[in-house]
Amino acid sequence: MTMVRNYVRATPATALIAAVCIIAWLITAVQARTLGATFYDSPLAADWGLWGPDYPFRPQAALSSEFMHLDAGHLAVNMIMLLLIGKEVERTLGTGLYLAAYFTSCLGASAMILKFDFNTPTVGASGALFALMVMLVGAYRQRGLNLRAPIALVVANVAYTFLADGVSLWGHLGGLCTGIVLSLFLYRKSPVFRWSGVVAVTAVLLAFLAQQAGVWG
Repeated sequence: MTMVRNYVRATPATALIAAVCIIAWLITAVQARTLGATFYDSPLAADWGLWGPDYPFRPQAALSSEFMHLDAGHLAVNMIMLLLIGKEVERTLGTGLYLAAYFTSCLGASAMILKFDFNTPTVGASGALFALMVMLVGAYRQRGLNLRAPIALVVANVAYTFLADGVSLWGHLGGLCTGIVLSLFLYRKSPVFRWSGVVAVTAVLLAFLAQQAGVWG
């Protein structure tokens, strides 16, 4: 328990995101009455999942889908990645900026899915995780650490995305691209520049998502 308390104290945003994902999945498991593919028999999963044709009626799915998972294995892999990578990025950026960048990354992954994979139902934190992997490179660079490990992590996961079945290609690429754009701002010296960059990227993504939801256009 001491280790958990220390983790939460040091990186509260990462702990909170993981807790929301785990609690959401547990609810779907209860609703579906299984520890297997909970997504397909859960009303919460249907409400939170991202699916293009249904998106105008559930625009919150652009964010909520990143907190929903297909089954226990899907959840476990993503949470391990989140707890390891998120910890390092949050410690570097600070909790507030990290949380803003994480939510923006969720929106970026969803925007890419709606643009290029409209008819495929999608859930999972991996879109945002791809953004965090890019941010981890920036965190290592800022600390003066060897960049080979985080770069290898990004390359390996991009390769896996193209080679594996059942993963969201466009969700992963959306997160990756969002992470790259955000990293142009996140590691600048000026706090105003860092926050302004995140706000600008978020505004662009929200405008696109609003258009996709039929708010205008």
